[in-house]
Amino acid sequence: MSPVTSGEMLARVSDLRAHRTPFVLATVVRAERPTSAKPGDRAVVLADGTIDGFVGGSCAESTVRSEGLRLLRAGESGLLRITPDGDDGGDPVEGLRTVGNPCLSGGTLEIFLESIVPPTMVTVVGDSPVARALARVGRSLEFEVTAWPAPEQPVAPDTAGVVVASHGRDEIPVLRAALAAGVPYVAVVASRRRADAVRADLVAAGVAEPDVARLHGPAGLDLGARTAPEIALSVFAELLAGRSGAPPAAPAAVPAGSAALAGPVALAGPAAQAGPAGPAAAVDPVCGMTVTAAAPTPSAEHGGTVHWFCCDGCRRAFLAGTADG
Repeated sequence: MSPVTSGEMLARVSDLRAHRTPFVLATVVRAERPTSAKPGDRAVVLADGTIDGFVGGSCAESTVRSEGLRLLRAGESGLLRITPDGDDGGDPVEGLRTVGNPCLSGGTLEIFLESIVPPTMVTVVGDSPVARALARVGRSLEFEVTAWPAPEQPVAPDTAGVVVASHGRDEIPVLRAALAAGVPYVAVVASRRRADAVRADLVAAGVAEPDVARLHGPAGLDLGARTAPEIALSVFAELLAGRSGAPPAAPAAVPAGSAALAGPVALAGPAAQAGPAGPAAAVDPVCGMTVTAAAPTPSAEHGGTVHWFCCDGCRRAFLAGTADG
C-alpha cells in the first residue's frame, strides 16, 4: 500500500460511492511504536481484496485485508486491534476484534473498519399514485429508488427490485427484461385477476415458466392495504421479507393451463446478502495467521498446492525450508 493524501482518499471514497462499489474504509485510530502507521492513516479494501491507501506495513495490510473482507461480506463495521502476540488485554470487548500477528515488528495498531455497501436499488415503473408512493416510502427506508426511463433500457446489474405500477402501460417488455436480468424481486401492482392475465401474457411472449413463476403479483404482502402509501409499504415489506429469507406470502392464483406458475419465491442473488462474496481465506503455513487467498497476497506453489502468506518474509522462510528439505 502507498500513502495517500487526505484529499486523494476522499476523492477515492466519493468515486466508489458514485459507482455503487462496496468497500471497507479502514482508518488508523491508535498506533504504538514501532509501527509504521500513525493515527489518521486510511485505506479502502475492495471486495476482490485490493487495498488502496496505507494503514501499516505488509503484515498489518494482510490482517486488514482479511478482516475487512469478513466485515464487508456481513455488511458490518468494527474495531480491529493488531498485536504481535494477540493479547486482548482481558475479557473480550463487544465490537473489538484482536488479532495476533507474530510477524509485526512490535507495537499495536487499532484500526476502525467501516463497511460501506451501496443502498438497495429499486426501480419503479409508472407515474401512478402508487408509483409515487413507492418512491417516497423507499427513500424513507434509505433505498435508492430510480425510475425506468424506457422499456428498452438495460437493467442496472445490482438492482434488487423492479416494481411495475403503470396501469398496464409497458408492463410486458419491462417485466420480461427484469426477469431475464435475474432481478431478485419483480412485481406488478395489479388486481389478482389482472396479475394472472399478465402472467399469461408473459408466457405468450416467450418468457420461460420458471421465470414467470418469480413474478410477484399482486405486488406486496396481504396487509389489508387500501391507500397508495399502504400499498407501497406492503410492497417493500414483501421485498424485505424475501431478502431476509422469511417465508414468502401465499402463492397467487395462476391462469388455467399454467399450473407450473407458482407464486412469490424467496429472493436469491445480490439482494439476499449484506455484502458481496469475497476471496477465500487461507492459513499462513509459517506464522499460522489467517490471510486472504487471492492476489496481491504473497503466495508460492509447492507439491501441487498453492500456499498463501501474510508477508514476503514468511514466503521466503517457507521457500527456504522446502529447499532445505
